[in-house]
Amino acid sequence: MHLKFYKMSGAGNDFVVADNRQGDFPADPKTIAKICHRRLGVGADGVLLVEPSKTADFTMRYYNADGSEAEMCGNGARCIARFYYEHCSSEHPDLTFETKAGQMRAAVHGDHVRLQMTEPRDIALRKRIQLKGGRREYHFVNTGVPHTILFTEDADREKVEKVGAEVRYHKVFAPHGANVDWVQLRGEDSIRVRTYERGVEAETLACGTGVVASAIIANLVHGIRTPVKVTVQSGRILEVDFTRRGDRFRDVCLIGPAEFVFEGTLL
Repeated sequence: MHLKFYKMSGAGNDFVVADNRQGDFPADPKTIAKICHRRLGVGADGVLLVEPSKTADFTMRYYNADGSEAEMCGNGARCIARFYYEHCSSEHPDLTFETKAGQMRAAVHGDHVRLQMTEPRDIALRKRIQLKGGRREYHFVNTGVPHTILFTEDADREKVEKVGAEVRYHKVFAPHGANVDWVQLRGEDSIRVRTYERGVEAETLACGTGVVASAIIANLVHGIRTPVKVTVQSGRILEVDFTRRGDRFRDVCLIGPAEFVFEGTLL
């Protein structure tokens, strides 16, 4: 196996990205997990593969660090859009691509990408969940993958990995579980977010679908204005823009960096 790959980062959410239009990338869970291992492999939160599509420019396949396949990844979608534009002979920066969460559109502007996402669904507000530390209010939304939102006065004080694992595997979200986002309000149009991601089974430096989920719920519950500026754990700032009509959200876009880190060959 001699396969070329690129390491990319979307605001600190890092990925191994490769062109798999010929179908020669070994996308089995064991190999994916080995590639993503921080000490024994390249090291990444997941693997992104460009594959053929009959209805769009390409198909995006996304695998978590544990080898499981996920429906969608917002930061990964921005990265793969830039990768396709620069390395797969695309003649235009405006792209459409398929994911398991639906068809996406992206516009590449240098090292920044504007990603139009699917409409949020399954919104549930002001629910209660029993945790080891007591009952806690949560909110829920699916922005391509399911997210549980917990508001906090100080995101830095939260035990993200411990409580994140408890919520992620809670019976309320069985059998598939959910990502968990802690959201701190910072102003009329600004929030801070920390995310525990299923599949990675740890906190990541950024989560695109989590950023969108947090912005949507912050708008619904606290009236945060769009475009919402979201500071993630890496310190980078992403923007979420949308049009709201009642409890429906349309033209939901995630805007932020998609950067190349290095390239290499899998042996």
